[in-house]
Amino acid sequence: MVWFILLFATVGMALISSLLLLDRRMPLYYVQVHVGVMVLPIAAALAGLIFADHHAAAGLWRSDILAWFMALFILTLGWMIARFCLRYLHGDRAYRKYFSLLTFTVSAAALTWMNNDIRLLVLFWGLPLLGLVQLTRLKREWRPARTAAVRMAMVFSLSWLALFAAGLWLWSATGHWQLSLALSSESIRHLEWWEKTGVNVLLILAAIIPAGQWPFQRWLLESAVTPTPISAVMHAGLINAGGLLLTRFSPLFSGDISQMLLLVLASISVLIGTGISFVQVDYKRQLVASTMAQMGLMLIQCALGAYVAAVIHLVLHGLFKATLFLQSGSVVPRPNKIFRLSPALSKTWLLTGAIFGFAIGLLFWMTSPEENARLLSALILGWSLAFAWGRLAVFEEGRWIGLAVLAGVALASEAVHGSFMILLHKTVPLSSSSSMITEMTAVFMLVVGGLASIWFSAHRSSDSFARLYMWLVHIGEPRSESAESHPHYLAAYLKKEAQANEYDNRITRTS
Repeated sequence: MVWFILLFATVGMALISSLLLLDRRMPLYYVQVHVGVMVLPIAAALAGLIFADHHAAAGLWRSDILAWFMALFILTLGWMIARFCLRYLHGDRAYRKYFSLLTFTVSAAALTWMNNDIRLLVLFWGLPLLGLVQLTRLKREWRPARTAAVRMAMVFSLSWLALFAAGLWLWSATGHWQLSLALSSESIRHLEWWEKTGVNVLLILAAIIPAGQWPFQRWLLESAVTPTPISAVMHAGLINAGGLLLTRFSPLFSGDISQMLLLVLASISVLIGTGISFVQVDYKRQLVASTMAQMGLMLIQCALGAYVAAVIHLVLHGLFKATLFLQSGSVVPRPNKIFRLSPALSKTWLLTGAIFGFAIGLLFWMTSPEENARLLSALILGWSLAFAWGRLAVFEEGRWIGLAVLAGVALASEAVHGSFMILLHKTVPLSSSSSMITEMTAVFMLVVGGLASIWFSAHRSSDSFARLYMWLVHIGEPRSESAESHPHYLAAYLKKEAQANEYDNRITRTS
């Protein structure tokens, strides 16, 4: 109980500090003090993760490894982004408001997964999404930002209503508002199959909307108009919250037909998101399209019952993609930067990479019997290694150094994966029943999509390639009202400045 009080107290201190920022009498350097105050909840979450009783409930709240771990992850990532904003957003008209809303959004997202009451969970599900909408609206003088905020508000409201309906239905069917009781084996056993499936469909709808999954991907693609730190903070328990939601309700999905629905929607999203990221020329849109695909992979893992893998995926992807957004300015081409490329790819090298990837995937499949959906995991691992090996063939020099780096990264990744498995196995179900048909469907859809991409790459002059390319460009582009060739609001500022200068000159001549 003491760790709950400590966490809530430090979060409350951070929220009060964020409100003080809005007072114009507070000096601007207090922003740096506020970012320092944001460290306190991180310390409390780390202490709770280490010392708290991980099998306790305190009224409406619960204490388990997943709750404390996600609070630590979200608060830490939020602090890193706030620290980045100190200089990046300095001089912005809404400088103080960015930090205030960022603190609110991150705090609400961190406390969401400590709820043990369905009503509180529904409330906290909407608060971070509301914060994201308000962060997007801060640039309200720019029409694309206003339009993106309106679209976000519409789809996020649908997600919130879907979770509200699912929670109300679950309470009506089980008679419990307490999440642990409503999801107990006894309560689920008394549910009719159609009730279970109906609740699951609503939960899937609530999860895929914030994740930017098809057919709700438009808001995510249009979110590229937000400032870079806001795009980064989406990965702090907002866009990847769907995986956590399905993990919390995992007992409902065991052996249910809704797993196939989630699998199909997520697989389509992986293929479309990957395709958009290949044809887009705007770097931020490439990143958000890649996020759409990665969130699809996370939800495929949930559909197959691999919830630990999904949690690990969302954490590592959140850290990786937030970092890419924050350093996106460094991708601007630099003059005099020359890459020496080989005149042609080495077929022997590519064939060796394919064999190497297949062997590693097969080895993982044979030696990881405890890994749920291990066939899909082995396929993704082998394909990724073969692809990375193939990229090394492009460079004329440094192939073996690159190979050594690739091996080191693979070993580090496996070490992190194993550590997270040990940490989370007592809270997150290591496996949940998913039929072989479901797993084979996932493998089939991804293999077909991968082979189709290889065929299209080899037939770039065909009509089919041109049609696919233009379709991907079309669905990846924002609507006309969500884009401007020139930020017209800046012209209004320049006009006001010119009028002010003319007025000053007139006064000077008169005097």
